[in-house]
Amino acid sequence: MRSSDDIAIRRVVVWWRRLAVMTRKDLLQLFRDIPLMGFLVYSFTFSVYVTGNGLQTQLRNAGLLVYDADRSASSRELIHRFHAPYFRVDGELVRPEEGFERLDQGGSMLVLDIPARFHESLAAGEPVALQLLVDTTNAPQGLSAAGYATRIVRQFDLEAAITTIGLAAAPSTDLPMIVSDHRVWYNQDQNETWFESISHLLRMITIFAMLLPAAALVREKERGTVEQLLVSPLTPLQIMLPKVLAMTLVILGATAVALFGVMLPVFGVPIRGSIILFFSLTALFVVATAGMGVFAATITRNQAQVGMMTLLVVAPMLLLSGITTPLEAMPDWVQYLMALSPLRYFIEIAHGILLKGTGLDVFWKQVLAMAGLGGSLFGFGMWRFRRQFR
Repeated sequence: MRSSDDIAIRRVVVWWRRLAVMTRKDLLQLFRDIPLMGFLVYSFTFSVYVTGNGLQTQLRNAGLLVYDADRSASSRELIHRFHAPYFRVDGELVRPEEGFERLDQGGSMLVLDIPARFHESLAAGEPVALQLLVDTTNAPQGLSAAGYATRIVRQFDLEAAITTIGLAAAPSTDLPMIVSDHRVWYNQDQNETWFESISHLLRMITIFAMLLPAAALVREKERGTVEQLLVSPLTPLQIMLPKVLAMTLVILGATAVALFGVMLPVFGVPIRGSIILFFSLTALFVVATAGMGVFAATITRNQAQVGMMTLLVVAPMLLLSGITTPLEAMPDWVQYLMALSPLRYFIEIAHGILLKGTGLDVFWKQVLAMAGLGGSLFGFGMWRFRRQFR
């Protein structure tokens, strides 16, 4: 009985020793790949900084041109309300036809046309038609600018109407009004760099979680060493698992550099939840995505094909999983399709831990879904690997 136990223990020790040796080998091979390591370092440092610091989706300093045919106190007051941070008055036009010409040339996004007798019509309580030309070449920014401009004009019109009917001097308590009291949670300053830097970090984790294991396996195929490994005492699992483990360790290290070297000191991104939980679930996501990398490696012959396959698979994941556009704004069939993407659940988990401080009691369903998908994808990749080299 003791001898059988000793044999079982020795087998376990040998299995783990082989795993450690193969993991060390794959780490050394990756570190010797200077171009890939350079791309990795750039993606988790400078790229995160540039994206978080330079990519802004909110409206800021939209150029406004004004044609003021009235030149009254009311028109000047209205123009004065178009100020920073949303608008920037680029100047006044001499002719109303200049508005189209300047929009065609670019540089300004809006043209406000104030007609003659603007002040007189307001004082008399008569309707006034203002013209607002908006360049919607960049549709989200253009529509946002039009919305802010419409809000400014409506507020100005409301105040002018109150003044006209003689309610300006009345106590505010005598006027019926709706008070809108809103509270901003988790990001009180509405700092967009927090969201953009975290989102870009998730993009890089996704790309390299698929690219690195696939590149490691294809590198073995290019050099002809994968056949040598298969005729060795190693099992297919002992060949593939060290590659996934090694690349997971590298990605976790790169994530730590991005988080503690760029996002925390430069952008002030908070870490409100458990950092251990974040890295544990990041490792789970990397393993889940690595299954797709293993599958990609079985249908490609060189590293150039791996890069193209990674782009083909990862690009739809990044666009449709909710990083760029809210998942709720997509068609129903896209939402159902993205239920098969581990990234969909990892986005909610990462933002929840870092920005909201939530834990497993909140997103345990997402963790189970990601783990189930990860096991299925990795199992499918292993099946393809065994079938190819059987």
